[in-house]
Amino acid sequence: MTFDAALQRLHTHYQSMPPVAAMNVGISGYDGRRLRLRAPLSHHVNDKGCAFGGSLASVMTLASWGLVSLGLELAELRAEVFVADSQIRYLAPLFGDLEVQAELADGADWDLFVQTLRGRGRARTGLVARALLPEGGVATEFTARYVAIAKA
Repeated sequence: MTFDAALQRLHTHYQSMPPVAAMNVGISGYDGRRLRLRAPLSHHVNDKGCAFGGSLASVMTLASWGLVSLGLELAELRAEVFVADSQIRYLAPLFGDLEVQAELADGADWDLFVQTLRGRGRARTGLVARALLPEGGVATEFTARYVAIAKA
């Protein structure tokens, strides 16, 4: 399984969901540890001219879900991935395109997550996603727990 093939499948999956396709979300990078998504501000602007909070939450949720899904595909595991819970902190208005990156939370252990999924058929892990400001810094931070349930 190659990164490129897995990324193409993830892109196709995102585009198969009408709300996500309407958001014009694209994958801007994946290095095996972080997944980066991008979406134009023009599709997510609110009445103040900055990014809509619901859009930020959605893109960060998608980036985190995509990171777990990619990791499982590359580990050759078939599982459904769900967000279990999340928290969002809005730190600054974002007046540029949405640039989001997701990664495992501090203390999360990918190998243990995979081992638990293989052994128990179910596992959970923590993630963090950040919407980045164009000039540097963080506009919004999303922390969440995701659950994977093995497919039969």
